[in-house]
Amino acid sequence: MNRARSAITRRHVLQAGAAAFAAGLPMPAIGQGPRPVKFTTSWVPEGPNLFAYVARDRGFWKERGLDVSVARGSGSGTAIQTTAAGTFDFGMGATPTVIIQASKGLGVTCIGQINYDALMGVGVLADSPIKSPREIEGKTLGASVTSGEYPFLPLYAERAGFDFAKVKLVQIDAKVRERSLLEKQVDAVSAFATSTIPTLASKGTDVRFFKFSAVGLDFYGQSLITQPARVKADAALCAAFVDGAMAAIKFSMTNPDEALDLFLKANDEVRMNADGTAYVKIGLGLTHATNLVSEVKDHGFGYADPAKVQGMADTIVKYGAGADAKPVDAAALFTNDFAGKQKLSAAEEKAVADWAKPYTKYLG
Repeated sequence: MNRARSAITRRHVLQAGAAAFAAGLPMPAIGQGPRPVKFTTSWVPEGPNLFAYVARDRGFWKERGLDVSVARGSGSGTAIQTTAAGTFDFGMGATPTVIIQASKGLGVTCIGQINYDALMGVGVLADSPIKSPREIEGKTLGASVTSGEYPFLPLYAERAGFDFAKVKLVQIDAKVRERSLLEKQVDAVSAFATSTIPTLASKGTDVRFFKFSAVGLDFYGQSLITQPARVKADAALCAAFVDGAMAAIKFSMTNPDEALDLFLKANDEVRMNADGTAYVKIGLGLTHATNLVSEVKDHGFGYADPAKVQGMADTIVKYGAGADAKPVDAAALFTNDFAGKQKLSAAEEKAVADWAKPYTKYLG
């Protein structure tokens, strides 16, 4: 086969793939065999990125013609930048960080929402006398200036009804945040629940967490991302990748124990850690509990509400992006073209809610 004919055949396959996805039909294999794809998570193996190992090892991506390699990340900022640069075909990153990067001119597109609450907030030990956010006044709050929730603390205080100027702010390294709370060097810490709660709860220390979203700071969690040019030029690839990821997320929610087993087999360092299984399971429970939202129930996995995203973008750019930030057009940054094919039945929703219920005790 000559090069011209090969290019035409490939283009027809991609066009057929996009058409099949739009029609809700099975995705055709792309090319002669599984297509190599490079993907990076935003952090080390844990509950919120468990789906990637399930999608790879249970064949959800392979069924859609993809051979996906999964690289562990070292932070959302790095994952977003390397994906934008083309080092990876696809990546995942905290949605607020994606918005901040976009406001500074970085070219990315969000092609599927992974979870729906960033779970930013303030954590205290379960036996703490702090029973509500207002009682943080006069107490010591440990915070890391490099952590994603940090810029929004004054706004959170305003929304929660306490005077941030009356809080004794203590700058701490994120690496010792949980230890500082456990050893009562501080009364509370600002953090992401998916990090602080599993770290402490897996070791037997109960935590109570006050979510930013409880006072109207509704920030989505993690998004799947790629380069804008890929969305335009390779729609079939994007469709196959997103649908495989969302099928894995659905499977992880409806078959959590099997999903956890797959994850542990893929990550020996987690499995061999004494607290590793509990750490991942708690993170998975928190993620599942916050994924039972109207976006998923009404529109299917991966869907991002355009109005909510625009409001979120406006708040993030105003309070968290810095003086050099420019307004972000959510309609240009997010697309729902590849979302919504995977859905939960009413019975599945109930089963997921029942399984995740024990983990909701930490949130409130």
